[in-house]
Amino acid sequence: MKAIYTRPKSLKPVSNHYCPGCGHSIIHRLVCELVDEMDMRGRIICIPPAGCAVLAYNYFDFDVCESAHGRGCAVATGFKRAQPDRIIFTYQGDGDMAAIGTAETLHAANRGEKITSIFVNNAVYGMTGGQMAPTTMIGQKTTTSPYGRRTEVEGYPLKITELIATLPGAAYVTRTSLATPAKIRETKKAIKKAFEVQMAGTGYSLVEVLSPCPTNWKVSPREAFVYLEETMEKEYPIGVMKDNTTKKDK
Repeated sequence: MKAIYTRPKSLKPVSNHYCPGCGHSIIHRLVCELVDEMDMRGRIICIPPAGCAVLAYNYFDFDVCESAHGRGCAVATGFKRAQPDRIIFTYQGDGDMAAIGTAETLHAANRGEKITSIFVNNAVYGMTGGQMAPTTMIGQKTTTSPYGRRTEVEGYPLKITELIATLPGAAYVTRTSLATPAKIRETKKAIKKAFEVQMAGTGYSLVEVLSPCPTNWKVSPREAFVYLEETMEKEYPIGVMKDNTTKKDK
């Protein structure tokens, strides 16, 4: 029988540490499929985060360089300026990009650094115990907001993608979701376009991916995907927020 669906060569044949129903393993596969399909394996470099995906180098079979917490875009900037022919992308969670790394991210985008960021948003701190994140939604319960997030105490969810879309150096900014197979396919298309924007030298590109976290949401994997589509997508609408791919440096 002919095999029509196999493991990407860029994805190591090992078991991963992610919880059942976690979106990281899905996104990892999408990235590795694109690395193979776009023939980037010999020139792509990933900058993984602190957080659940800190061990991405155990799964990606291409060059990876760990950065300090939140400093992904700063490290990626250094790599890209030193080796402009390489494809450089950061892989960051909501704590890494929307909390400690906010300044590095916004300034890299504003400068129009020719890098790509994949921003995995599950609205909670996954690795450290399910605490409230900058992206935790109003009323959402976490280990540090057991009564739900309150605007008068914790403020509003920080929408990094909308902020970046306002910056002149940002060329392609979009938000996708893993809620359904069709949306997963759209996520792959968005990541591919973000890499193409980088190759064209147009500017900074960002793909925010809404991702389930069944363990810290305290639901089953099945319920997590329903919650993702019915609740989280209302707070964080999916779609392209900026597409300036016709603009080139003079």
